[in-house]
Amino acid sequence: MNFEGLDPGLAEYAPAMHSALDPVLDAHLNPSLLQNVELDPEGVALEALPVQESVHIMEGVYSELHSVVAEVGVPVSVSHFDLHEEMLWVGSHGGHATSFFGPALERYSSFQVNGSDDIRQIQSLENGILFLTKNNLKYMARGGLIIFDYLLEESEDMHSLLLTDSSTLLVGGLQNHILEIDLNTVQETQKYAVETPGVTIMRQTNRFFFCGHTSGKVSLRDLRTFKVEHEFDAFSGSLSDFDVHGNLLAACGFSSRLTGLACDHFLKVYDLRMMRAITPLQVHVDPAFLRFIPTYTSRLAIISQSGQCQFCEPTGLANPADIFHVNPVGPLLMTFDVSASKQALAFGDSEGCVHLWTDSPEPSFNPYSRETEFALPCLVDSLPPLDWSQDLLPLSLIPVPLTTDTLLSDWPAANSAPAPRLRAPPVDAEILRTMKKVGFIGYAPNPRTRLRNQIPYRLKESDSEFDSFSQVTESPIGREEEPHLHMVSKKYRKVTIKYSKLGLEDFDFKHYNKTLFAGLEPHIPNAYCNCMIQVLYFLEPVRCLIQNHLCQKEFCLACELGFLFHMLDLSRGDPCQGSNFLRAFRTIPEASALGLILADSDEASGKGNLARLIQRWNRFILTQLHQDMQELEVPQAYRGAGGSFCSSGDSVIGQLFSCEMENCSLCRCGSETVRASSTLLFTLSYPEDKTGKSCDFAQVLKRSICLEQNTQAWCDNCEKYQPTIQTRNIRHLPDILVINCEVNSLKEADFWRMQAEVRTRSGSRALGVLFSLIELPSELGSPEGMLMCSSIEELKNVWLPFSIRMKMTKNKGLDVCNWTDGDEIQWGPARAEEEHGVYVYDLMATVVHILDSRTGGSLVAHIKVGETYHQRKEGVTHQQWYLFNDFLIEPIDKHEAVQFDMNWKVPAILYYVKRNLNSKYNLNIKNPIEASVLLAEASLARKQRKTHTTFIPLMLNEMPQVGDLVGLDAEFVTLNEEEAELRSDGTKSTIKPSQMSVARITCVRGQGPNEGIPFIDDYISTQEQVVDYLTQYSGIKPGDLDAKISSKHLTTLKSTYLKLRFLIDIGVKFVGHGLQKDFRVINLMVPKDQVLDTVYLFHMPRKRMISLRFLAWYFLDLKIQGETHDSIEDARTALQLYRKYLELSKNGTEPESFHKVLKGLYEKGRKMDWKVPEPEGQTSPKNAAVFSSVLAL
Repeated sequence: MNFEGLDPGLAEYAPAMHSALDPVLDAHLNPSLLQNVELDPEGVALEALPVQESVHIMEGVYSELHSVVAEVGVPVSVSHFDLHEEMLWVGSHGGHATSFFGPALERYSSFQVNGSDDIRQIQSLENGILFLTKNNLKYMARGGLIIFDYLLEESEDMHSLLLTDSSTLLVGGLQNHILEIDLNTVQETQKYAVETPGVTIMRQTNRFFFCGHTSGKVSLRDLRTFKVEHEFDAFSGSLSDFDVHGNLLAACGFSSRLTGLACDHFLKVYDLRMMRAITPLQVHVDPAFLRFIPTYTSRLAIISQSGQCQFCEPTGLANPADIFHVNPVGPLLMTFDVSASKQALAFGDSEGCVHLWTDSPEPSFNPYSRETEFALPCLVDSLPPLDWSQDLLPLSLIPVPLTTDTLLSDWPAANSAPAPRLRAPPVDAEILRTMKKVGFIGYAPNPRTRLRNQIPYRLKESDSEFDSFSQVTESPIGREEEPHLHMVSKKYRKVTIKYSKLGLEDFDFKHYNKTLFAGLEPHIPNAYCNCMIQVLYFLEPVRCLIQNHLCQKEFCLACELGFLFHMLDLSRGDPCQGSNFLRAFRTIPEASALGLILADSDEASGKGNLARLIQRWNRFILTQLHQDMQELEVPQAYRGAGGSFCSSGDSVIGQLFSCEMENCSLCRCGSETVRASSTLLFTLSYPEDKTGKSCDFAQVLKRSICLEQNTQAWCDNCEKYQPTIQTRNIRHLPDILVINCEVNSLKEADFWRMQAEVRTRSGSRALGVLFSLIELPSELGSPEGMLMCSSIEELKNVWLPFSIRMKMTKNKGLDVCNWTDGDEIQWGPARAEEEHGVYVYDLMATVVHILDSRTGGSLVAHIKVGETYHQRKEGVTHQQWYLFNDFLIEPIDKHEAVQFDMNWKVPAILYYVKRNLNSKYNLNIKNPIEASVLLAEASLARKQRKTHTTFIPLMLNEMPQVGDLVGLDAEFVTLNEEEAELRSDGTKSTIKPSQMSVARITCVRGQGPNEGIPFIDDYISTQEQVVDYLTQYSGIKPGDLDAKISSKHLTTLKSTYLKLRFLIDIGVKFVGHGLQKDFRVINLMVPKDQVLDTVYLFHMPRKRMISLRFLAWYFLDLKIQGETHDSIEDARTALQLYRKYLELSKNGTEPESFHKVLKGLYEKGRKMDWKVPEPEGQTSPKNAAVFSSVLAL
């Protein structure tokens, strides 16, 4: 045999192996079988390498049929007959999987499953194959494509798997538990504890799970609970293999001897009916594998690793004549499996060869196998070579299939007119004038007349009027595009924050918001709901209710929304961020189930439908607030002037938003069913009429509220599903009417566009009549107030009314009509009619979806801000409409709030409120945070001991007062890394900052006998994935925030947040270094007069900020932050620096002398390169010449 084509490493193997690889012709075979077989004289391909030729097969007697090489020199670790197709699967110790088709063992597929670990078990499913390695479960198609890859914990060492049904899998190994995995969701559903660790073999019958342990035991477990029902102590050493059939269990293994473990020649057999051992079966081979082969009788096949195979009955005697020998290429057999039809046996040896034994010449692996799909062969015709360089070469030499269809290249002449690209524009004359050449390269300053790397491509000469590229929009995103290419108005475009080296400190938010109302920052994940947060905030009863709410639940949306509303109250035009609210929002399971949690990639690319998303979020937040409020007693501040208006079991949110209804189902048999229900909002249902006739918004709203539809429903009278007419009648109208517009397709958008056009035409005709009446005598009356609009532009794209009138009729009906100021003159004030069931609702907010292909779109809100908000912020009493676009806030005309250009501005949510709503409620806010939050509390950490306590909580006589000093410092960890890009000029541009989370908060006493002693030192538990603990700068180590292993005082963020909120509300002054960033990450708004930041106290204008470490060394002769930061040390140091500042500045009375101190500080810092010397290096600054002048002061 020629081995030149094989791996040279084969020469290292014993000659016995080489002789076994030579083809041997059996004496019983006809030599003519090989007369048409031609062997390649240069070598045989590895895939077709025969180890031994086929032999004559006697019916009913197992003999070797074929042998193939799976992978030369790599031991076979597992073999498995496919349960669905005629295939044999083999896994190797190198993590490679190979499949062979049919009894001829034709290679079907071969691919790598794991790069380092061996394959320990294979299980075939209908759509693919499961492979189990040490700590990985991989599901792959039979061709090798990965369906899923489930990574287990690194500490796991898995050995066995068991498919309990079509979608449930049990995985066991050397650990003390078994995992249950759902194959549909690819998630761990259960973890069953195992008393005896080391489950390496698992079997199943209709009565029990059987688990074989490395200790030699076999446990029988309940199919439902997985509890141990019985246990067999089979072997004293270890278990090698076992199998179950009918009422018998047979096992082989090792027994303990004085010299170690020895292979036991007795098979242990157990009767599962009486749960006891029967007579052991002595065999004549060293049993390593065994399987029941129940064809006519319950035969057992016992295999040794040396290749001996013995068949015997489990209740009889083993006959030495029944021993057969498998001829492995390697010294050991590594695996053994039996096909489902019991007609084939597969053996894998330590040299990578697979041996197939069968009891018939043409065996089948399964009783009913499906057809196997094969890859289409690559049919390459032997065509003559063509020389493409010859111009006269006939292309007809290339055969083309005959077809009568039009070819793709056969374009019509109208579509193939030549349209050459425009030539590159000439170089600017200013560039040529100022250019300096170095070699063949010219350098010139950018004249800034055009955008970088962008040239307009015009197809029409009419575009010449847009030659001015100096038009740069004020929106940061719009600066990179030509402003004339987009119809989206500038203030409606998506705004983003441009980050610099200083972060947000030099970003001009005042450019986007010149009011005193607070915007919301958009860079936080899932900040698409910013506009809806603003809508809820400017609903006065909702704002007061939410701020009065406080509960013990860790992730309560009502509590977090109340904290955010408090920040919006305190802000004087500075933007806030809802990071804590959105953090709690991401933990709500219902939010994830409704698809409200957007991935960062989807949010950045605009893949999600924001209009649908915000409407689902609107329904979710109202429902969630309703549930949160339902758990608490109604606060006294929300009892109406006329007594309690809240029914038992209901919430104030329900009273504000809930509409009570009767749902009637009328069957065609005449049976009628009435059920009472309530809803927090309505969805617009549009008519099917396509004629284009005018339809008032009030008519569509009535149709949506009093919905009538035909549907199949259960009829108790007919006792089956019947066509029924379902109608909805209103019993009680809400105080706040919330409407989801559901403009999700072109059909609804065309309806809005058509109705706006109809109303514009009718309004313009009315305006023409109105202007003709202006010259009439004054005694005929003034037209003022008769129409809402005074110009054609105000009427354009308007269909939505500013007010609607609703009336409850006696027969449970509802009348809805548009309401104008002129109607109030005619019918009288709406307040007087409420006694008769007539209510007027005024439009308070509209949320719109801005369609912008550049940014993926955005959401903005038009909000009518009431008198109370203007009174608190600006000291004036009036109402005004504003546009809220994240941190951009701008006053707008009221008609702009109801104008919707369906090409880019699509309505999503409408809020109507009852007129004079605020007068029904007591809108006082009572701070729910009490001093008890500062008292001692239990830690979440299980391992914390009192000896590890680093702080002493405040006593009742130590409660802080207004103006007291508190030293504060916080440490953070990183949840998401910063996203940045490198510009062409080499500068770095931050696209998205890193997302930080507070990990430790420390507060120390600032005065009194215990000054400098911490009273808060909380480590904040987090459920989110931490990508960087920043240990060098924060001192936080992995495990410090884990309640299972942490030894720190661990609390929730909400618990510590309440402590800081109480300190802020009581009026203490916080002393620290870099507090602006600390409060920003903690998500707190602190009045500026309550912050004493040493980073600004020791700072000169237009100079660098100085680190706390250098200030402590210079002024206090302290060496801090040696290896890591400690928040207690930093907070104490900041307090001492503040005392030093008061000493040097004489309590702020001598600014000139303190300026000299700062000047000396900066001179010393420049000399030292702002680095604190090591102990053996630079002397103390008190001995330096610069500091001597400071002491002289």
